[in-house]
Amino acid sequence: MAQNKYIINPSTMPFVKVQKNKAYYKRFQVKYRRRREGKTDYYARKKLTIQAKNKYAAPKYRLVVRSTNTQIICQIVYATLTGDKVLASAYSKELVRFGLKAGYANYAAAYATGLLVARRVLQKVGLFEQYTGVGDEEEDEVTGEIVSVTFGKRTYFVDEMDEDRRPLRCNLDVGLARTSLGAKVFGALKGASDGGLDIPHNSKKFPGYDKDEKEYDASVHKDMIFGESIAEYMRFLEQEDEESGTHRMEEQFGSYVKAGITADDIEAMYLAVHKAVRADPSPKHAENAKSRHASVTHDKKFKAPPRKTREEKQASVNEKLAKIAAAEDAESDEEMESDDE
Repeated sequence: MAQNKYIINPSTMPFVKVQKNKAYYKRFQVKYRRRREGKTDYYARKKLTIQAKNKYAAPKYRLVVRSTNTQIICQIVYATLTGDKVLASAYSKELVRFGLKAGYANYAAAYATGLLVARRVLQKVGLFEQYTGVGDEEEDEVTGEIVSVTFGKRTYFVDEMDEDRRPLRCNLDVGLARTSLGAKVFGALKGASDGGLDIPHNSKKFPGYDKDEKEYDASVHKDMIFGESIAEYMRFLEQEDEESGTHRMEEQFGSYVKAGITADDIEAMYLAVHKAVRADPSPKHAENAKSRHASVTHDKKFKAPPRKTREEKQASVNEKLAKIAAAEDAESDEEMESDDE
């Protein structure tokens, strides 16, 4: 048995207070997996999902907005004891069918995706005709202003109330995204609100809000909705390329250049996208992906050949080596004949 090389006198050691003793670890409870992974803020989730105990089957709906490097994802979700259920969803990549040719992860795309999911869920629950939102007609254009109606003691964030049915209320779920001023999640919120959903919000996080003056300029927000900031930057790069001879416009807006979109075409493109979404927001497939994959039948006429055994593999290798050796011998014979001549 090995002995310690150094012997420490306990009387010379400083006093160390035990912060977490055995009793602490016996009562230690591991946090939820998604909390440990940093994926879910359970404090915020509880506030968004907890339901009234005196109301049966009255879930709280959430507008879940997530932004990736390539697209914007919007979903209408409600919580159950067995897990979350998605009532409707929309992806900015779907906007290709509605006329969006480039730019699927910017603020204007977030607005259009929010508009798409709002019109789609209202079509599903039977409120498509009652709540059309803002921008359904030419004289009722999108201005960026916040629209609300007071009915009784409650405020609804819609342009007008229907006498028979109340609007579908949702709460914004941003997840772990930074809620900075002008963030894309608020563009999706504005699009869903203009699409006819009742989403509580104010102007303090929208583009155009001045924190110092506490004033909101809706025209700035309108320019962001229709991609005016993108058009201005494209014009700036075009001018810079002409002066310096660089190609930054093609490098940063290659998808726009490939699609033939100029800075003057952006506003008209988004107007056409909004019009197409309002005309028919139905998804491409009537059934979900799981149902479609379950119903797929494969043609069994063409089958993969059976796997070779070890002996068969070695035989094919030897055959290939023999062919290579024969070809090399033929080449060497031809070279010798040419030398003799």
